[in-house]
Amino acid sequence: MEDKLLCESDYRFMDVIWRHEPVGSTELVNLCNAELGWKKSTTYTMLRKMCEKGFAVNNNSVITSSVEKSAVQKKESLLLINRDFGGSLPSFLVSFFGGRRISDEEADELKTLIDSHRD
Repeated sequence: MEDKLLCESDYRFMDVIWRHEPVGSTELVNLCNAELGWKKSTTYTMLRKMCEKGFAVNNNSVITSSVEKSAVQKKESLLLINRDFGGSLPSFLVSFFGGRRISDEEADELKTLIDSHRD
């Protein structure tokens, strides 16, 4: 997983797995049809692709993830901040907020989070 990223459709598929694992392959097909509008063949193609990339495991038609969602989110968040904001978390936050005001509760939660990650 170190050098692999998920495109939008990969992430959406993996999110179905993360929310329902362990999940049987037939149930996964039904979930992907209901949530993503995918056909059976699309689901199985994506499953094969995710197994080859090392994100999912198919063991006797029981599907599980091999990478935690939080690990993928962390990696992709760091990539975004490094690529688009020169590694500057403050620059990212300025762009993210975009002039939007936050509540006192959100500000307190962010302050607590920042304080817990200080050197």
